[in-house]
Order: sequence, then C-alpha cells, then structure tokens
Amino acid sequence: MTTNNGTTPFEAALSRLEEVVSRLESGDLTLAESLRTFEEGIDLSSQCAERLNQVEARIEYLIRTADGGYAAEPFPAGEGGVSTPQ
Repeated sequence: MTTNNGTTPFEAALSRLEEVVSRLESGDLTLAESLRTFEEGIDLSSQCAERLNQVEARIEYLIRTADGGYAAEPFPAGEGGVSTPQ
C-alpha cells in the first residue's frame, strides 16, 4: 500500500521493517536474498525516519507564560527527536 506520493504509510513501513529484521535475524536467507532484504530494510528505515522528522517539525508544545496563561511554541529540534544516521 502506497500513498499518492509513492511512499508507504508509516505504520505499514514500520511493520514491514520489523518483518525484514526478523527475516534477516533468522539466518535462513541466501546471501543474495539477505542483500536484497537488507536493502529493502534500509529503504524502509529511511522512509520511517523521514516521516518522523516531518511529524516532529509540526509538533508544538505548550509553555506557561509569565501571566499564567499558555502559549504554543515549536518543538525544539534535536531535543529528544529522531536523528538519522549520517
């Protein structure tokens, strides 16, 4: 299942990534199958990380203002967020 822009929905990609990891950990694949499966896993991992980064950019959190009210502020990047391998 893919979205209009050709990507797999996050939950489906994460579920498939878990399957890929299980297959690789089983040790039952040939070298060629392992390589194809690993490459699929890398692609899925990248898709998941990108989607999480997009969502993180949209998250706001509430802070208490000096007058006792609340104000929405952008979520600070890099504080407990998802980082992608370089």
